[in-house]
Amino acid sequence: MKHPKMLAPIAMLGAFALALTACSSSSTTTSGSGTGPTASGLDGRGPITYVQGKDNANVVLPMVAKWNAAHPKEIVTFKSQTDKADQQHDDLVQNFQAKNPNYDVVSVDVIWTGEFAAKGWLQPLTGKMAINTGPMLPATVKTATYNGVLYAAPVTSDGGILFYRKDLVPTPPKTWAEMMSMCSIAKAKNIGCYSGQFAQYEGLTVNTAEAISSEGGTIVGPDGKPTVTTPQAEKGLQNLVTAYANGDIPKEAITFQEEQGRHAFEDGKLLFLRNWPYVYNLAKTDASSTVKDTLGMAALPGATGPGASSLGGHNAAISVYSKNKATAHDFLQFLTSPAIEKFQATQASLAPVLSAMYTDPALVAKLPYLPVLKTSIDHAVPRPVTPFYPAVTKAVQDNAYAAIKGDVPVATALANMQKAIQVASGQ
Repeated sequence: MKHPKMLAPIAMLGAFALALTACSSSSTTTSGSGTGPTASGLDGRGPITYVQGKDNANVVLPMVAKWNAAHPKEIVTFKSQTDKADQQHDDLVQNFQAKNPNYDVVSVDVIWTGEFAAKGWLQPLTGKMAINTGPMLPATVKTATYNGVLYAAPVTSDGGILFYRKDLVPTPPKTWAEMMSMCSIAKAKNIGCYSGQFAQYEGLTVNTAEAISSEGGTIVGPDGKPTVTTPQAEKGLQNLVTAYANGDIPKEAITFQEEQGRHAFEDGKLLFLRNWPYVYNLAKTDASSTVKDTLGMAALPGATGPGASSLGGHNAAISVYSKNKATAHDFLQFLTSPAIEKFQATQASLAPVLSAMYTDPALVAKLPYLPVLKTSIDHAVPRPVTPFYPAVTKAVQDNAYAAIKGDVPVATALANMQKAIQVASGQ
């Protein structure tokens, strides 16, 4: 899920147990060779352009400068996009469609991998383009894989975290029911109890998916068909609907994206907040933050223990239209190196994709939330790798929003969601 430190509002999105399959483009091969654009430029070396969202965290320019100092004949130019996820997506689509050879390496939100791979725009990372994924968290590798082929290099991950007030709740809740029982503490302090991201946008898909998955439900099954009309899915969405109706989720939270929730929590107006790890550094350093010394972090609560987080993050992919793919390949390896992974973690609270980082004593000393984040990622449900994602997420958002607002009963919302996903995926 993207956040301001990750160059865009969360896209980090609907984590479901999804294995939708779709026909991939005929120009895509599983070997990175043969004919078509995947066969060209494999040995090409020279200047390349790296395309990513706005560098709000000031991590991209220092990384590029380090690469350029070591590779004066293979200079990387940073092409900054907007910090809006949908605009980043549309910019990539437009340049892929134009076969722009100057978009060599592109930052891809994990939910776009399937769409771009299916259209034949991403270079398969096989053969001489292969990278070593052994040290990486398995869940992150899945986000970069489509139809059994790796199409991108995982660069950063993300998992949902429960932020809480340690001064008011010494021991964090382990289950949803336990957290809701603690809302009496918030009422006594005249503050809101719990919020996530409930505005009608991608963040609502994330929160809905987490609620459903944490109760053992799914949105789409292994066969690609929607599965939201189950007792487990109904229980998950009902948890959110009930909490909003009785005020445990404050009324203003229906407008919250990541930043609104963060500000409310830092202002001391919330007891619990579901958000991404980037909140940690800001809540600890913002001059206006009232929770610098009382900030706690825990795994999202589920039905009987840790809940199922949405899996967020960004991957780096090579465009099939790049002329210098050998250089682009080396740059992917640079982006996933331990030094760069550690730099992004310490400078911008970006979750590493390398497993060893989560038990590195020096790194954990600097970022004490890493063990909690590892628990979140371990329990995360990978987001769908599907070319139908934009329509699927809209189906989730529209119907979950109507249910939470109380416009339709939960069962009706889920039935409508089921039908809309069927249409979205061509079933």
